Amino acid sequence: MPTKPKPVIEENDIRTKSILSAMNNNAKPQTSRTSRQRVEDLVPNQPITRLELVVLRRYPRRLVNSANYTGSLAAACGRDETGLVGIVLWGEHVKRVKAGDIIRIENGWCRSRDGEIIVSTGRNGTLEVIDR
Repeated sequence: MPTKPKPVIEENDIRTKSILSAMNNNAKPQTSRTSRQRVEDLVPNQPITRLELVVLRRYPRRLVNSANYTGSLAAACGRDETGLVGIVLWGEHVKRVKAGDIIRIENGWCRSRDGEIIVSTGRNGTLEVIDR
């Protein structure tokens, strides 16, 4: 009897599902140092202490020359197990962050634009690429 062919699943899909399920299954109580915010819990105009996202897409960079900032800027979108969020990338982060990366934003900001939540590191936050 012939066997049925297995469905083709892309490696990135498996990796993303694995990472998101691991995030969701983390049942240990977390200390304030390691507590991770979730997209569904983000509130506009409130600081982000620690947020981990899978980057779904990074849009082309733009050059900005304003009174507050001069340099590269790019928009991106990311998700965790609870929802989608827009991301603003600044300076060297524009070159470092690619689609499929898992990033951690610490000490950043959260805003609402056109009813959608947007997050960024701002001037004082940090962005780290955890996994590629």
